Amino acid sequence: MRADRVFAYGATAGLLGDLLLGDPRRGHPVAAFGRAAGAVERVLWRDHRGWGALHTAVCVGGAVSLAVAAGRVVRPSRTASVALTAAATWAVVGGTSLGREARAVGYALEVGDVEGARARLPHLCGRDPQALDSAGMARAVVESVAENTSDAVVGALVWGAVGGVPGLVGFRAVNTLDAMVGHRSERYRRYGWASARLDDLAGWPGARLTAVLAAVAGADPRGAVRAWRADAHRHPSPNAGPVEASFAGALGVRLGGTLSYGGRVEHRPVLNGERGRDVGVRDVERAVRLSRRVGWLALGVSVAARLMVKGRTS
Repeated sequence: MRADRVFAYGATAGLLGDLLLGDPRRGHPVAAFGRAAGAVERVLWRDHRGWGALHTAVCVGGAVSLAVAAGRVVRPSRTASVALTAAATWAVVGGTSLGREARAVGYALEVGDVEGARARLPHLCGRDPQALDSAGMARAVVESVAENTSDAVVGALVWGAVGGVPGLVGFRAVNTLDAMVGHRSERYRRYGWASARLDDLAGWPGARLTAVLAAVAGADPRGAVRAWRADAHRHPSPNAGPVEASFAGALGVRLGGTLSYGGRVEHRPVLNGERGRDVGVRDVERAVRLSRRVGWLALGVSVAARLMVKGRTS
């Protein structure tokens, strides 16, 4: 079986597995990678960019090497190759868990359980829940759904189409390292620099595809494109900007503004500010549904692109 068909069948099965099963409660491969990366950090940490770059190379290189080795082992068997691709896809995408956590916060807000929503919000994003009211938490959820649609679903599928199982695993390794050490704390300002920059590069194509597909799948395609063009460049993140702006336009809401991370207050530009309205609780469900549509469209685009490229080169 050709590699393009292996990816097509395996990625589809893996995304279906995520839809039906979500993330495993215990023994998640990404969590195991996080523990291994933490162990490497304890050995290598120095307040220096070079040591951080070495940490990134060891962790990402190790994960990709294991994926390459696994692919070689199963290569003689079509069934095993598809199964490995399906398992890798299921392990690295997280659309179902993303939607589940977003809906949990949305439901708590809908029934007026503000403290319950604050307790669940850290499962979804790193905002300070005590600094947010109901409207602020709803906005945080929609922004997190938008950004994580790119990070947890679309980006992985894009790199899976490019590199098969090593592409899937490598992207998730890069994204996980960025979440661990890529933020601008005093400890990781220099040590996490390489992980953050690599994540920006790896996330670039997936973020743009996510923005395009949000415009295609949303209720207001013109509004999504308009907000993307007008506001994405104002966001401090080169990848979250297009995604959040496109989601804001597609949903007809305003995103961005003042937020707080770990006691540090940021004043971000408002996205879709001229035409959007304040985020409401019901927009959480709308964002989750848009995210789900974008994920399946991304699968179709990734599979089609790989089939077309392989067809031309064969």
